[in-house]
Amino acid sequence: MHKMKEKHILHSGYSHSLLRSWQSPNTEITVDNLMYPIFLLDDPDAKDSVNSMPGVYRYGINHLKSTLQPLVSKGLRSILLFGVSNKLTKDEKGGNADSDQNPVMQALPLLRKWFPELIIACDVCLCPYTTHGHCGILNENGVINNDASIQRIAEIALSYAKSGAHIVAPSDMMDGRIGAIKRNLIAANLSNKVSVLSYAVKFSSGFYGPFRDAANSAPQFGDRKCYQLPSGSRGLASRAAARDVEEGADFLMVKPGLAYLDIVKQVKDNHPEYPLFIYQVSGEYAMLLHGANNGAINLESVLLEILLSMRRAGADCIITYFTPMLLDLLQPKRLELGL
Repeated sequence: MHKMKEKHILHSGYSHSLLRSWQSPNTEITVDNLMYPIFLLDDPDAKDSVNSMPGVYRYGINHLKSTLQPLVSKGLRSILLFGVSNKLTKDEKGGNADSDQNPVMQALPLLRKWFPELIIACDVCLCPYTTHGHCGILNENGVINNDASIQRIAEIALSYAKSGAHIVAPSDMMDGRIGAIKRNLIAANLSNKVSVLSYAVKFSSGFYGPFRDAANSAPQFGDRKCYQLPSGSRGLASRAAARDVEEGADFLMVKPGLAYLDIVKQVKDNHPEYPLFIYQVSGEYAMLLHGANNGAINLESVLLEILLSMRRAGADCIITYFTPMLLDLLQPKRLELGL
């Protein structure tokens, strides 16, 4: 029989669930590690299913309280709101992104009243509200006007902040938008009350397809490769995160999730003092759900394995459409991944 060195006997160190938890530091999954993205329609009574994302809906404001109440009772701590414009007029500057008719603007004071302990983040972008579907304001030649874009993005962020958002989350990837938002918050005496969650490292990705269906925000021409990051670039990812840290971001995000875990680790290693968010995006959700529905994987097991990998890479909060399912799994105790 082969003689094994004593220090190479590993099983003894993870033969019990508590021992396994000690071997997996900072990978626990609790309600504090989850943020639930919600699509808000401009039709108050609507509840539309998203065909490419089974189980995900676009809600009118009149469905919001009844949808969230059971989730909050199960421990939901934070949400991320996306406005969806089906009826509102779109223009070149996204005028209805922060108008009185905007569903996010209407929902914020109600949510604060209904769920006073719930943290509310608002995605800040122009693409759902512009005729061209791009994330900024365009010059006549169709190229992004960065200065005009960040001024408009900062205006929208301030409007959400004044209406009750705890966190504003610019997803446009314009240069300098974090600084512009922070300056507006300071001028309005809101800088100590409203946080900025930067989509600091957002890649141009094929995983966004179902989201663009849900948010009605696909670009009408061209693509977003000139402002979203190239998928293969570690250097630009590092520079983008450093830029937003320098401009005053409170939190950082990497998006998408699973295909970019090396970047998650890189950002966390470079900025360990900053809470790091990861977005398990629409294509990741659809891929796992369709795989499970076709018998290829066990959804619960694979989902928990992926979330653990995100935590292991350095993510502090995971934005996921699976949050309702995870809240059920977290009842009545915290999760251990049983492998």
